Amino acid sequence: MNNKTAVLGFPRIGEKRELKIALESYWKREISINKLESVASELRLKHWELQRNAGVSLVAINDFSFYDNTLDLMIALGAQPQRFRDISDVNQRYFAMARGDTTHTAMEMTKWFNTNYHYIVPELTTDFEFGAICTDKIVTEYREAQENGFDGAIQLIGPITFLGLSRCDTVITRTLFDPLLEQYAKLLREIVALDTNIEIVMHEPFLTIGADAGELSLLKIAYERLASLSPSLSVATYFEHSNEATAVLVHTPIKGLVLDFVYGTKNSESLEILGKSTKHVTIGIIDGRNVWKNNLQQSLQTLEYIATYVPKERLTIGTSCSLLHVPYTLKHEEKLETNVKELLAFAEEKLGELVLLSKAFFSGEAITFPVHPKASVDEAVKKRLSALTSNDFKRSHPFSVRQMSAHDHFDLPLLPTTTIGSFPQTAEVRKVRQEFKKGLLSKKAYDKSMKDMIATCVAFQESIDLDVLVHGEFERNDMVEYFGEQLNGFAISSNGWVQSYGSRCVKPPLLYGDVSRPKAMTLEWSVYAQSLTSRPMKGMLTGPVTILNWSFVRDDQPRALSATQIALAIRDEVDDLQNSGIKMIQVDEAAFKEGYPLRYENRTDYERWALDSFLLSTAIAHKDTQIHTHMCYSEFTDIIKTIEAMDADVISIETSRSGNRLLRIFKETGYSQEVGPGIYDIHSPRVPSVEEMEAQIYALLEVLPANQLWINPDCGLKTRGWPETQAALINMVEATKKARATL
Repeated sequence: MNNKTAVLGFPRIGEKRELKIALESYWKREISINKLESVASELRLKHWELQRNAGVSLVAINDFSFYDNTLDLMIALGAQPQRFRDISDVNQRYFAMARGDTTHTAMEMTKWFNTNYHYIVPELTTDFEFGAICTDKIVTEYREAQENGFDGAIQLIGPITFLGLSRCDTVITRTLFDPLLEQYAKLLREIVALDTNIEIVMHEPFLTIGADAGELSLLKIAYERLASLSPSLSVATYFEHSNEATAVLVHTPIKGLVLDFVYGTKNSESLEILGKSTKHVTIGIIDGRNVWKNNLQQSLQTLEYIATYVPKERLTIGTSCSLLHVPYTLKHEEKLETNVKELLAFAEEKLGELVLLSKAFFSGEAITFPVHPKASVDEAVKKRLSALTSNDFKRSHPFSVRQMSAHDHFDLPLLPTTTIGSFPQTAEVRKVRQEFKKGLLSKKAYDKSMKDMIATCVAFQESIDLDVLVHGEFERNDMVEYFGEQLNGFAISSNGWVQSYGSRCVKPPLLYGDVSRPKAMTLEWSVYAQSLTSRPMKGMLTGPVTILNWSFVRDDQPRALSATQIALAIRDEVDDLQNSGIKMIQVDEAAFKEGYPLRYENRTDYERWALDSFLLSTAIAHKDTQIHTHMCYSEFTDIIKTIEAMDADVISIETSRSGNRLLRIFKETGYSQEVGPGIYDIHSPRVPSVEEMEAQIYALLEVLPANQLWINPDCGLKTRGWPETQAALINMVEATKKARATL
């Protein structure tokens, strides 16, 4: 019997974030590129060993990256933008594309489908010319695996997804398809030269969005050609079903398909045609995106059902997607309560689940699976939900009345300046928080330290003449984790880190039960900060949809219900703030867009409950309480009406990497509320000049009138250093004053 198991990728950041530490040391020039590569090699070998020791028969090769797999593929395909080709050093060029440098702005970055992982967006134009392919990374990692006795499959992002996620229009897509396919063909020839039967998995998650006739035509052309070059080439889709694509791919010479049966349960509709074909099928049955234990008995039933169509000798058991999206291991989680820990499986534990499920399925022997645990329930929360009425979901006054009230109350100049919320989280800040959590610092000493940092931050903002201030969020480890720590129904892991982009890691809270707020979460710090200044001080909250989408959410009830529970907690916080004199409150929904279902037919339901959750959290605001929100790195074209329906008084968005393309959407739809387009990129250490920012402000004024615009960075400043933050904000304020003087 086959008895094969496979994964589509493994967390690359390391068990103890070794890659993050090495990358940041390299960027600071504390270690050499050779040392960085040595750390990477050690991590790859460790991860392969872990997979093999668990019993996984095919490990993932080329899933590793120093920054992002899409960026790696650009290098491999010779698809670097022309503007970076003046950099001769390959390592310098790679990181300049990702992070920018003194003379190059970074490439655009956005969410990988509906996950919290960010990828670097390829830049393609009608006159784009591909350079020479480069298989160095792929060859090095494959040989590394072979020399150490690992059987694996090379993971590559496929051509349809590469084009689909590039920043280009349909005309460019059709124009570049043939030359792109030729680059892929060259790449495959060099890979197959290593081993004729080398296993290659092309990742095509773009197909789960719902491919149209044109895309399906390109799909057939692509895999007729590419599969003819590699006899062991498979195509993987995930995050949803891909039935339209499956119907095409079964008629191409590919070896097999990898299908997601966790989030793409409708893939079962393709079982009949798969059964009639000769294709090998890998069943993605272990959840690669969430941390809850698999219901192994239920999964075994699903596998047995699939086997009634596709014989077991043509099946492999796998993960639904790469395990990149879940933490590394549970072994360091000594502080989690037993009732929470027993619900969980991180990447290492998922390998065990995968192999156990495979053994039960292929051997047919009776295996006693662990009892699937259940989450907790709070009757008081249920009672409060049942008492909600339609009036709880709408502001008591229209925007025009609220805007007049806000202008009277705050008396701000044209083009008011502010920031998104957080200020640099220095080593000193982190040290104070850690010592307090470990009991090495008293509450009194901790409070004094935090207040000193807030006072310094407020004084700096006043000194450069920012119009609207923030307290800096020094007490917060993460914009979601901070709230998860204080809400009932959430647990926080000790080492549950996942990669967001590059070296940036987040530790999503574990939403395991019913949610409620036992006490105020931000009030003390916001009130203290406001006491230090006569200027408006924004209260900073994370919105319910973002808390939901950036947490690992219980899977035993609808996400909509969990979102509503969180919204009630944030609603209480908004009310506490405004009743204590904080009349400008930002409720960030940075992750609102990424929660959208990939399939358009499923989006209406998500929009409804996501919008309701935001409205429930903010509708309690008084007429003279100005509600801000922030959304970052999202494509707003198809959701602008939903954004308008959120009824926020001010929205800040990212435009620094995407020009005014996003802002024009607001103008074209007649958006009437106020907008703060980010005028510089905080994800790069580069400090734009006064002249550059002034030019950007004038560009904004070509799209929207001055009385509708705010001036701010494009995101929070926590990942930046103080010197670059100070320099950039000083330049931003000066540029705004110069522009303001011309109005």
